[in-house]
Amino acid sequence: MTNIMTYNLTMINLNINEIKTHFSSYIAKVSSGETVIVCKRNVPIAEIKPIVALPNKKRPIGLAGKEYPDFQIGDAFFEPLPEDIIAAFNGDGS
Repeated sequence: MTNIMTYNLTMINLNINEIKTHFSSYIAKVSSGETVIVCKRNVPIAEIKPIVALPNKKRPIGLAGKEYPDFQIGDAFFEPLPEDIIAAFNGDGS
């Protein structure tokens, strides 16, 4: 219970009318990293928080390279699947 109370005290708690009146200023605070708790009659009902930025680098296919440095992915891995397998994924095969 203590964690929930501390959690709510460290954020901005606002009723819906206050957010509607000053929406752009609170969105600016959210974009700078703060979280806004939306309340209805002083009861928390939602939370507006910033979206975590995605990394700009390509994601590795797997992490096997760290545990198995000799592991290689062959060129066949990137080739299109055979028609019967595609049909099975689409529910057309039996």
